[in-house]
Amino acid sequence: MSTLAPLRLLREPWNASKGNQSNATAGAGGAWCQGLDVPNELFLTLGLVSLVENLLVVAAILKNRNLHSPMYYFICCLAVSDMLVSVSNLAETLFMLLMEHGVLVIHASIIRHMDNIIDMLICSSIVSSLSFLGVIAVDRYITIFYALRYHSIMTLQRAVVTMASVWLASTVSSTVFITYYRNNAILLCLIGFFLFMLILMLVLYIHMFALARHHLRSISSQQKHPAVYRTSSLKGAVTLTILLGVFFICWGPFFFHLILIVTCPTNPFCTCFFGYFNLFLILIICNSVVDPLIYAFRSQELRRTLREVVLCSW
Repeated sequence: MSTLAPLRLLREPWNASKGNQSNATAGAGGAWCQGLDVPNELFLTLGLVSLVENLLVVAAILKNRNLHSPMYYFICCLAVSDMLVSVSNLAETLFMLLMEHGVLVIHASIIRHMDNIIDMLICSSIVSSLSFLGVIAVDRYITIFYALRYHSIMTLQRAVVTMASVWLASTVSSTVFITYYRNNAILLCLIGFFLFMLILMLVLYIHMFALARHHLRSISSQQKHPAVYRTSSLKGAVTLTILLGVFFICWGPFFFHLILIVTCPTNPFCTCFFGYFNLFLILIICNSVVDPLIYAFRSQELRRTLREVVLCSW
């Protein structure tokens, strides 16, 4: 029976025949080539956790007028992007479970249409999530290096234009991807976009950390408290490592999978690697779970509002 498959277009390379894939897998050998079968219940659980977390973030930002600023609007958009991943994952998993247990019977053509819609949602959420991670990094950079001019640079109007542009670009790019997914140029654009965001975040956060380190060194030399300087520098380094580490760990395997599809679709190692695609999707969903902890829940004002939301004290 046909079933839904998340991002089925990327699960295996389209420029390799079934026979070549089978021969490559058989020739590679080893238990690790068997791939990884991720239970639907795990997708369902992580999707629910991510959905609840990001809903709380959106509700808290909408509720508290003190959080109505460009920075929190960008965090809110990131939460919405992560919610798209959760909603599409939950919808797909529920349909799969219902079809596996014979509760729901759907015609094959309808399943294909649902696949396309879900793939578009996931692709759109991937592009928008990466974009808003970059936008948040740029916003923080402006906050630190242009603190006195921040409100004139990052006006509400510019923030709205930025958010609208990201959503529009995400929708258009996901539509183009689903339409022309067999073209390697599309995958190369997606890979290039990921590398651009990775380099952008790396450069901006390292520059911010270098400035903070310089300021702390000046304060430490004036106050003669080197221990305070070392402790603060360590905290800054840990924060930077968490931000970039989580980004690379959660998104890196998925985009490495895309690189292998383009570069070595019939290589035995690459064929074995394709069998772990579900694990890469799990990591992306885990990123949706971790994002609120990194970007939202660290704010004291937001945490206070979240407590009010949870206690229903509207």
